[in-house]
Amino acid sequence: MAHRPRESSTRPENKTCASCGREIEWRAKWARDWENVRYCSDACRRRGVGPEEARLEEEIRTVLLARAASSTACPSEIARRVGGEEWRPLMEPVRRAARRLVDRGEIDIVQGGQVVDPSRAKGPIRLRRHPGGPLTEGGALSRGGTGG
Repeated sequence: MAHRPRESSTRPENKTCASCGREIEWRAKWARDWENVRYCSDACRRRGVGPEEARLEEEIRTVLLARAASSTACPSEIARRVGGEEWRPLMEPVRRAARRLVDRGEIDIVQGGQVVDPSRAKGPIRLRRHPGGPLTEGGALSRGGTGG
């Protein structure tokens, strides 16, 4: 009787969703296609990342670069700058944009002055440049680079 070869008992590293920026945990159903998994859900796959999302990321960068490196910004400030009077529906898209920037090492998400896991942060958050990241003194984006 032939036996199936045993798959490695070590799990691959988790990934970050390309749309919402949350951590994607490895699942057995993705074992054969883990290399191609980019989204955590069908909703994120449908939403993707387009020009609106890129605009929110750029607005976060603009606001943070205009401040001292240790200063923070509230996601609602970003939403108001982009959406004007209709800013409230942009709150979750701004949080998604912030999580993507955390994954790239550009910013941190903080609560109570402490860096928190962006996939698990609940309630009010603040955004801050990541120390040593591309938005800090000497980083590519602080010198006018494109970051993408």
